[in-house]
Amino acid sequence: MPDQSFLSWPFFEDRHRALAAGLETWCASHLPVDHGDVDAACRSLVAMLGAGGWLQHSGAGLGEKLDVRSLCLIRETLARHDGLADFAFAMQGLGMGAVSLFGSDPQREWLGRTRAGTAIAGFALTEPGSGSDVAATATTAVRGPQGWVLNGEKTYISNGGIADVYVIIARTGEAPGAKGLSAFLLPADTPGLRVVERIEVIAPHPLAHLALRDVTLPETALIGRAADGFKIAMSVLDVFRSTVGAAALGFARRALDEALARVQSRRIQGAALSELQMVQGHLADMALQVDASALLIYRAAWVKDQGAARVSREAAMAKLYATEAAQKVIDMAVQLHGGDGVRHGFAVEALYREIRALRIYEGASDVQRIVIARSILG
Repeated sequence: MPDQSFLSWPFFEDRHRALAAGLETWCASHLPVDHGDVDAACRSLVAMLGAGGWLQHSGAGLGEKLDVRSLCLIRETLARHDGLADFAFAMQGLGMGAVSLFGSDPQREWLGRTRAGTAIAGFALTEPGSGSDVAATATTAVRGPQGWVLNGEKTYISNGGIADVYVIIARTGEAPGAKGLSAFLLPADTPGLRVVERIEVIAPHPLAHLALRDVTLPETALIGRAADGFKIAMSVLDVFRSTVGAAALGFARRALDEALARVQSRRIQGAALSELQMVQGHLADMALQVDASALLIYRAAWVKDQGAARVSREAAMAKLYATEAAQKVIDMAVQLHGGDGVRHGFAVEALYREIRALRIYEGASDVQRIVIARSILG
């Protein structure tokens, strides 16, 4: 059983502790799943998470608000058990984040489906020419007689190819740069939307390059107001960046648990590997990085849940530290496993592949450093 002592920290309420306990029991019965067919696995995971009621936490209905501590606890727990389960949960939240925060009543019908696990969501922000620089978005949305006409390309889109609905950020041109963007709700069966390429990465997830060619959407597809797209995208990332750190924390906790089991069972020169002082020093460093990550993550989540309008600095610190620390913890777990650490079928080998992308998506590590620096200089 992994360390659960952090749940006694003052960041949490009894309902969070009950949530963590219930999800732990559910995970023990349902995870991991077979990843042989990644698309099928993700569809199955979304359906299972919906049936279990866990996706209700991925979005907020009318009169509700997102509880970021719950989001983080769920992502941490799922990631510790199965990285693809964390991905499936996270994308239902991120994909519908704009609708949770800014959507109209009709748009929330999609949110009801994604929270039930009967529809899969995607968030289409990144483009071939604009990854970290959202203000450089080139996809256009032009008002026409029947609503909006969208043209452009999106890439590295999670759930690309299997999503039922996407939130698209496009340039409507009210002003240059970030001030001329808007957000739209785009059903995947809309004519003109095409999957150009499925993208293979080191830890298999459903990713795709999408093309939009004269995609026509009704006026009601606009989320919030025209020209609010950048604000909407940043508000969504403000919430979900902390949860990326939580997923990294889940990976790191699993790596530490695997390392502890390994060094206590593996013998060298007649003694357990854990008796070597150098090994003990590595374990201490790993435990320190895990706890420091948890403190930053749940601080950011708590501050947001207390009603802060923005937590850009806290979320950036949480994501930056937790993802970088998890990479180090997992790397050391691989090292302590010796040759088995890079052998397919061992948990630490899968974790080594899973963690790398988290230092890039939803704002790469250097972008987080810029956010933090601007906040302390500002």
